[in-house]
Amino acid sequence: MKSLWQETIKLPRFEQLDHDIRTDVLIIGGGMTGLLCAYLLSQTGVKYVLVEKDRICSGITGNTIAKITYQHGLIYHKIMGRYGVEATVQYFSANKRAFEKYKELCREIDCDYEVKDNFVYSTSDRRALEAEMNALRRIRYKAQFCENIDLPVKTAGAVMFPDQAQFHPLKFIAAVCEGLNIYEHTFVREMIGNTAVTDHGRITADRVIAATHFPFINKHGSYYLKLFQHRSYVLALRGAGDVGGMYVDESHTGMSFRNHGDLLLLGGGGHRTGHKGGSWNELTAFAAHAYPKAREKYRWAAQDCMSLDGIPYIGRYSENTKGFYVASGFNKWGMTGAMTAAMILCDRILGKKNNCAEVFDPSRSILKPQLFINAFEATKNLLTVSKKRCPHLGCALKWNSAEHSWDCPCHGSRFSKQGKVLDNPANGDLNE
Repeated sequence: MKSLWQETIKLPRFEQLDHDIRTDVLIIGGGMTGLLCAYLLSQTGVKYVLVEKDRICSGITGNTIAKITYQHGLIYHKIMGRYGVEATVQYFSANKRAFEKYKELCREIDCDYEVKDNFVYSTSDRRALEAEMNALRRIRYKAQFCENIDLPVKTAGAVMFPDQAQFHPLKFIAAVCEGLNIYEHTFVREMIGNTAVTDHGRITADRVIAATHFPFINKHGSYYLKLFQHRSYVLALRGAGDVGGMYVDESHTGMSFRNHGDLLLLGGGGHRTGHKGGSWNELTAFAAHAYPKAREKYRWAAQDCMSLDGIPYIGRYSENTKGFYVASGFNKWGMTGAMTAAMILCDRILGKKNNCAEVFDPSRSILKPQLFINAFEATKNLLTVSKKRCPHLGCALKWNSAEHSWDCPCHGSRFSKQGKVLDNPANGDLNE
């Protein structure tokens, strides 16, 4: 099913690579992160090439809910508790800079950019909201605490960031990618050092950026332990009214709300990929109760990489991979995450110091409770008897009846009923 964004604009097409080339920087992945890296590098004169296995923005970017905000759930008190004030300031500053860069670019791009207040609410945990407010005060940001919000959901309150934004991500991309050096339908099957092997040519580069959503090289970085993937679902409803801002539950399984024109985008039904969850059934049941006169116009689903500590991995792919960089684990905040990654990685390539880069270092400690949950899931599914197994690392696949796909509970690869790979890290179809 195509999203609202995919149904309302056609992106430009690019040729397939059919020969060997050499470049200074190779960017693998044509979603928002890769395209912003290409755009920023193009502004500096650095020679680069971007390759995408399918069409640009045919994956996660095309299915986002498209909020631009530096309020990422209740993240700030968590970072402060784990890493201290300095790291919290780094995270805040990096994402605020990303927000401001979008604001600057969108002045010149017709992409339905709108300024909206953003609310993170909780249905039960007022203490978490208060802890977030305390952390924000310590970094001198004036958020607002709201006792009540105008949603058909009972809440314990909300933390509000004023003057955040929303947009049409593919209208933005259509403008940004104009004139960029892009090859579509160019699947990187293997990396040999800094040489990418595709079906019809090799690309040799001095530096490489892996912007493939889930990092696809297993022998470095341990991303198969550091990440898991989470599905979420969206209904676009006509006749549900205007909620006036952008809202999200602090729980990953809660609901989000925001308008686009005369449509209400209702998100939720989330679950770990390969597990059972509410999916669209949960959303349609909620909509029937809360918005009985509304009718469904679009529905789609998205998949997000979740890191161990709620902070993305942006920087060197591993300590042993010189000139090889990664951006992943945006934890459902891929718009500002993508711009943050592009700014940090482009500074790195240009030899510029970025004062916010340290908090995102992919080589930071992985000794977090989520690590053991991820390891348990992998072990359990490796030992499960099943005819359908993921070609990534061999885990047993689970049938997703809502989306008619075979999903991997270990690392989030997904395949169509016929076995075609839909989402990485798997690098090939089931029958290959």
